[in-house]
Amino acid sequence: MAKRILQFGTSRFLQAHVDFFVHEARRAGQDIGPITIVKTTAGSARDGRVEALGDAKGFPVRFRGHANGRVVDETVMVKSVVRAIDANKDWQGLIQLFTSETDIVVSNVGEGGYDISTDDRLHRPAAGVVPTSYPAKLLALLVHRFHNGAKPLLILPCELVSDNGEVLRQLLAGLSGAWNEGAEFKAWLAASVMICDTLVDRIVSEPIEPIGAVAEPYGLWAIKRQPGFEPPLQHPSITYTDDLEPFLRLKLHILNLGHTYLAQIWQAGKHRPDETVREMLADPDTKQRLLSLYDDEVIPGFATRGMGEAATRYVETTLERFQNPFLNHRVSDIAQYHAIKLERRVGGFIAWARKPNPSLALPRLEALGHCALQP
Repeated sequence: MAKRILQFGTSRFLQAHVDFFVHEARRAGQDIGPITIVKTTAGSARDGRVEALGDAKGFPVRFRGHANGRVVDETVMVKSVVRAIDANKDWQGLIQLFTSETDIVVSNVGEGGYDISTDDRLHRPAAGVVPTSYPAKLLALLVHRFHNGAKPLLILPCELVSDNGEVLRQLLAGLSGAWNEGAEFKAWLAASVMICDTLVDRIVSEPIEPIGAVAEPYGLWAIKRQPGFEPPLQHPSITYTDDLEPFLRLKLHILNLGHTYLAQIWQAGKHRPDETVREMLADPDTKQRLLSLYDDEVIPGFATRGMGEAATRYVETTLERFQNPFLNHRVSDIAQYHAIKLERRVGGFIAWARKPNPSLALPRLEALGHCALQP
């Protein structure tokens, strides 16, 4: 029987990444999906997207760039999504769906998506009350599932958080303690709900209205195996691995760090509101600043971990992706949640690189990291 997927998050990224992978796997005859998408945030800003996601015609994902020495410019109609639901408008419907019609959970709820509101931390919500934060919503749904059959579940978080699966598990465990959930539920959560660390890597630069996206051909979904783990689908861009660390560090501290560095330059200077990454790098001075940051501090930082050569290769790939002539990746989009990104991408790298070599000189990265502390 096909494994049905519940996806938390309506993002363009997931449309061009996970939803696309599942679409291709289903076309290849694999028993995976379909996907139901859940809008977790309150408000009407994405109501049109929720409605459009239920269209049986699917939605377009346009891939533009270079791959294997050839120019790619093709559009795929993704048909893996069958419906979307608003958690705040149909909580009871979501409970039913999660309890009896879900085998796999996928999520991408943004940089601050793991934050838990004060109300959610203090007590379990009353019956019929929708928790505010995503971890609290997920825990409330898990409690319902436990009390209605306790079927096993696989959760594949796609947030750009180091050890995202373990972080989410600890949040759920801590919250279940605050809610005074029983020992049997906690044992089931630990033994029957598998939460894997994952890493996603693809630049999705533009929306297609009302749903759909423009993205680069390059894509990676790396998923860390656990004891008893069975791959839910196969795709050339999906990697199952016992060690996620190299994939995570390269993406977070080269591609994502580079994006955040450009966003800092963009915020500090007189740049157009709609300026793109490609346009910024067309300026020789800006490009040289990024190159020298990579060469003088980022690659030497990776070298302290024995990853200097891998970092050099990934920098080359990253620069090619940044300068993709087909993608209009606006720096204003990258600049969202800037302080959080500085802390994770820059501050996290400094701590990681200096652990084997505390005296490693990283002056420009330190100055950049200090920007996260400014009011």
